[in-house]
Amino acid sequence: MKKLLILLVCICFSFFLSAQQVTRPSLVYTDGLSLNLIGQAFPLQNSYHRIDTAQYRDFPVVIKRLLTQAAGLVISFKTNSPRIAAKWCVTNSRAGNNMTPVMNKGLDLYIKRDGVWQFAGVGRPDGVCNEYTLVQNMDETEKECLLYLPLYDEVKSLSVGVDSGYHITAGEDPFKKMKVAVYGSSITQGASASRPGMAYLARLSRDMGINFINLGLSGNGKMEKEVADMLAGIRADAFVLDCFANPSPDQITQRTAYLVKAIRTAHPNAPIIMIQAGFREGGNFDSAIANIARLKDKNVWDAFEKLKKEGVKKLYLIRGDDLLGRDHEATTDGIHPNDLGFDRMLQVIKPEMVKILGSVY
Repeated sequence: MKKLLILLVCICFSFFLSAQQVTRPSLVYTDGLSLNLIGQAFPLQNSYHRIDTAQYRDFPVVIKRLLTQAAGLVISFKTNSPRIAAKWCVTNSRAGNNMTPVMNKGLDLYIKRDGVWQFAGVGRPDGVCNEYTLVQNMDETEKECLLYLPLYDEVKSLSVGVDSGYHITAGEDPFKKMKVAVYGSSITQGASASRPGMAYLARLSRDMGINFINLGLSGNGKMEKEVADMLAGIRADAFVLDCFANPSPDQITQRTAYLVKAIRTAHPNAPIIMIQAGFREGGNFDSAIANIARLKDKNVWDAFEKLKKEGVKKLYLIRGDDLLGRDHEATTDGIHPNDLGFDRMLQVIKPEMVKILGSVY
């Protein structure tokens, strides 16, 4: 009798779950490009690329490919739906061996609560084309949302799903206080954050209400003349050069002045902020790595001092000594910060940004 009773309870519960699934509203999808796409250096039509590289024929092929990746791009929207889902397609490229799939090819959702952007859910990728419910069982109040795109892959298509009977509309730009172009390395691009919204530029934007444009070029932020000229053409209120991990010490000496002067000529009053690469954790025991890192930082300092003596105004330097702390625990692979490392970078960089950009911020 007891076994029969348990069986009846299980059957009833199964019917209850089935009924819940049957009555659940269907999802209605909206093309992400019809919402508010934020983070491109130049406005592009119908594209999740960071730059229209067709306009820059002299760019190296690898830089063109990297600029198709959606690092730093975010979709702003509003909805009262209890559930938010997404469909998106990326490429069939292999994920980096120092990256999570979510950071590499997935999505990251933030929702504003009591005036603060808070993590709400991720879109977990499992192939080229993906469908995933990011969050569900929410109330029906209007929610301001930010959906971060993959840091290390090209987004071919993307749509946001909400329950039928509820609305979704383009959101405001929460980063409209000012626009800052940030040129840099893989660390700038976001390696190796756990998810897209944890990259340090994404966190800076949420914290400061500033649109930090992510122009990180993994392994290729080497200050080529063609790239310098493109950067100078961006309409921005300030420029950050976080690229000194990628060029050799000699390239730093040879190329920094052209990059800074190209920006200054096009933007006479915009702050230009240089960030030293700092200590490389791989050099904790490897003396060759440590020596190169020290030489790079020295050459950045020397270039900065020389430019200042030549009369370049509103040029600033953030030292790299303490970007990752001193306990050697802040990277994934001895090079790229983990979430702890990005948090420590933020503690150093954010106060400097507030101080330097304060007249506008």
